[in-house]
Amino acid sequence: MILSGASPASVALTVAAATAYAVPAAGAGRLSERAARAALLAAWLLHAAALAWALLGEAPRFGFAPALSVTAWLVLTVYAVESQVFPQLQARWALAGLGAAAVLLALVFPGTPLHVSATPWLPLHWALGIASYGLFAAAVVHAWLMQRAERTMRQAAEAQPGLPLLTLERLTFRFATAGFILLSATLLAGMFFAERLYGRGWRWDHKTVFSVLAWLAFALLLLGRARFGWRGRKAVRVIYIGSLLLLLAYVGSRFVLEVILGRTT
Repeated sequence: MILSGASPASVALTVAAATAYAVPAAGAGRLSERAARAALLAAWLLHAAALAWALLGEAPRFGFAPALSVTAWLVLTVYAVESQVFPQLQARWALAGLGAAAVLLALVFPGTPLHVSATPWLPLHWALGIASYGLFAAAVVHAWLMQRAERTMRQAAEAQPGLPLLTLERLTFRFATAGFILLSATLLAGMFFAERLYGRGWRWDHKTVFSVLAWLAFALLLLGRARFGWRGRKAVRVIYIGSLLLLLAYVGSRFVLEVILGRTT
């Protein structure tokens, strides 16, 4: 947990990032568009600085909460780029709340110390896995927006400003496809190069089982989309299930080890 090992700089960066995130999250209806964008940009930069300090500082640490923090930061990065193309995309307040919660959680649970890797390929393997987390998280956000837009249409309510339903659907599957490709690369690397990466052979532990189940769920989603035209509630349900399984693979297993069992390995 915190507070025993967090440096003053880490605490200051985290608190500043969470405060900056709280501005657009709490004042969603009162801030101007320009002010909200400026606050979110400041929070995003401070979040990046907090992550860099935790991962590249004198005593780097990583665990379930930093993994969630990196994932949230990647989702916000995707949103920052995407909002330039689709300015009508409206998820700022929800993502700001997510960012604030993730950066504070990483301060409370900074994870375990990282040891010097025997191979330079291990950081790449981790990067692939975290990037797949970020892409699937972006798919979940878009699936939620798609579900909200579909519900509005079904209720015959007045149309809310935002992306059209078909555009949201297309973006959701693009993120899911990109995440599936990176997850496949991560699993293949772990399967064929486990000895070099971790000093041991491939083994069926909790992380591996949940990762493979998540891969199967997303493979079923993309196959169902290509062959049977899956869309709407059925597709969203599979995205949620696959993402939950993937979340349990690393974040869930590390949470049990670090918080419940109090172990590092």
